[in-house]
Amino acid sequence: MLTSGLGAGPMVTELEKKFASFASVKHSIAVNTGTAALHSAIMACGVKQGDEVILPSFTFVATAEAVVLAGGKPVFADIDPKTYNLSPYEVEKSITKKTKAILPVDLYGFSADMKPMREIAEKHELVLVEDAAQAHGATYAGKPAGAFSDAACWSLYASKNITTGEGGIVTTDDDQIDETLRLIRTHGEKAKYSSLMLGTNYRMSEMQAAIGTVQMEKLSSFVAKRRQNAQQMTNLLKESNKLVLPYESNDQKHSWYLYTARIKDGMETERNKLMEDLKKKEICAEAYYVNPVHQMPFYRENFKSAKLPETDKASQQVFSLPIHPGVSEEQVDFIGKSVLSLL
Repeated sequence: MLTSGLGAGPMVTELEKKFASFASVKHSIAVNTGTAALHSAIMACGVKQGDEVILPSFTFVATAEAVVLAGGKPVFADIDPKTYNLSPYEVEKSITKKTKAILPVDLYGFSADMKPMREIAEKHELVLVEDAAQAHGATYAGKPAGAFSDAACWSLYASKNITTGEGGIVTTDDDQIDETLRLIRTHGEKAKYSSLMLGTNYRMSEMQAAIGTVQMEKLSSFVAKRRQNAQQMTNLLKESNKLVLPYESNDQKHSWYLYTARIKDGMETERNKLMEDLKKKEICAEAYYVNPVHQMPFYRENFKSAKLPETDKASQQVFSLPIHPGVSEEQVDFIGKSVLSLL
């Protein structure tokens, strides 16, 4: 079998069981991209035409894209400069009568501050959907990322901690959201040729799922290697007084999808030069995300945004270094010492 008409072939079902166990949730719904996971989760949680959804601008565009595709209006709020994640304080300031949902992002693989987000959502009767696209292996308050949201959306894109090439997962403990997601991913059908609601084709193929089931067995070792590389990188880079290094705490553990450092205030012009010089040494340093979503032409023209000073500043200062499992200890040493030398 290459794929199942209703999206639940044997390999997809096996992947869903493994991912639900990993995320410590009742339900796991496999789809064909992380963007599909976001869009279908936003739909399943009831966001409709004109509803406002509060989210960060400092993220990949798919987070906002999913809201617009569902008919909602993205309302961009600023980030916590220490974690780069959506600030609960800024979220509460942004709530209006039209607000339907909060959509925090676990940026770079570090969980958003979900307990206060949960409290805000319950206080204002809002849905909480988590963009956990980069958070495979992250934990918050001793639980896997996604545990405090109504639905969490994961990407299985090629660069993620585990991959199916293209793919996504939605996790939830809510039976109704689970049922709705399974309808959405296959044209609104529970039985063939009988659509119960508006849906689309977000099925994951059996081939993608077969890759995913094998990747699940490797996830813990992949994350352990990323953590080892990240610790080694931090030990090297902490010698510099020109950098702010990634934040982690006892209650919030990183997935280390990206190792993101930051040039200190007043040195913004040096960030791009540093990345250029690193690439000359064949070190792939990148700035995620150099163009926050609220600055992109489509969103700037269609959705008026408040001022986001912390977002704008971070976009000019951050840069990420390779620490994925394919990077050896010797290469981490070379990368870290190259950064120090160039600084």
